[in-house]
Amino acid sequence: MRLTVIGCTGSMSGPDSAASSYLVQAQGPGRDGAVRTFSVVMDLGPGAMGQMLHHVDPADLDAVVISHCHADHMVDLVGMHVYRRWNPSGPLGPVLCLGPSDLLPRLRGVDGTGEGEAYGTEFVFQTAVPGLPVQVGPLTITPFPALHPVEAFGFRVEGPSEASMQQRVTLAYTGDTDRCPSVDAMAEGVDLLLAEAAFVEHRDTATGMHMTGRRAGELAAHAGAGRLVLTHIQPWTDPAVTLQEAAAVFTGTLEAATAGAWWQL
Repeated sequence: MRLTVIGCTGSMSGPDSAASSYLVQAQGPGRDGAVRTFSVVMDLGPGAMGQMLHHVDPADLDAVVISHCHADHMVDLVGMHVYRRWNPSGPLGPVLCLGPSDLLPRLRGVDGTGEGEAYGTEFVFQTAVPGLPVQVGPLTITPFPALHPVEAFGFRVEGPSEASMQQRVTLAYTGDTDRCPSVDAMAEGVDLLLAEAAFVEHRDTATGMHMTGRRAGELAAHAGAGRLVLTHIQPWTDPAVTLQEAAAVFTGTLEAATAGAWWQL
């Protein structure tokens, strides 16, 4: 399983990165039995569609997973719709789109269309159900409720190791969330924890919205995660500050996400 950062800036696109978007890929047998690469993109924030073209042809995606319906995590679904419906080679057909229950009306609102637009030729919408896994080729994607002002999910992804298709590895993506029991459960024992850290200790005092670097570090330590990657850091925050907060409580491998970074599990 391979994780690639398409975009990682928090709350908006930034000078060096698109907003939240992450590509998960794994090798597995297709319907014809031949081994191929399965590709899932988690979130499509502003600028993600353009940057995705550096990493994968959107026509080859097997699923799109949306953590929640704030614009910085889903607005480029409009671009995906255009790419799939109006592709010069012809309509690409619908791709699975897993996310919150309000995803379709939210997409209509961003796109400026009426209730008659169902995007049925571009997406097959499936509402995420906590604890109910969704299988995409060799990848098992399980939603976990997140603690955020809107309906939101984190996702635990299990798939084959890059070293051996018989070995299973795991990663967890928090989406936007504060610490909560369901996110703790999602992160338990993962090989890689991709955790948002939008807030800074003593600067951002709101709760029930985002984690700080320290809270993300506490989550990783509590879960026994093998590696912690901090993401969703806004352009006005120095990632070094966030990393320092996390390092005070998490002694494992620690880094901040950057556009184009990738990890093999």
